[in-house]
Amino acid sequence: MEDPELEALRQKRMAEYQQQQQNQAAQEDKAKQFEMQKQSVLRQILTPEARDRLANIKLANPEQANSVEMQLIQLAQSGRLQGVITDAMLREILQQIMPRKREITIERR
Repeated sequence: MEDPELEALRQKRMAEYQQQQQNQAAQEDKAKQFEMQKQSVLRQILTPEARDRLANIKLANPEQANSVEMQLIQLAQSGRLQGVITDAMLREILQQIMPRKREITIERR
């Protein structure tokens, strides 16, 4: 004794929900694939020590680390990197990229 319109609405909502789930799963797959490709490129252009440093930076400041990773990948893809980036080279790059911290002094009067 259910209303056919109500059943049609339920079916429509269920189909929309399933479509959303499929879209979300596809986006997650694309994100995982992109991350795997990014890590593969970083393995090729960074020494293990430099990768460890970048991983530590990612723990402290994920946005900054992601920005550095993307810049390094762009440099590698454009052919502007000569060889593998060592830990010392990565430190120099990070010093140039990261903003200087201001020194704060507090005067008591």
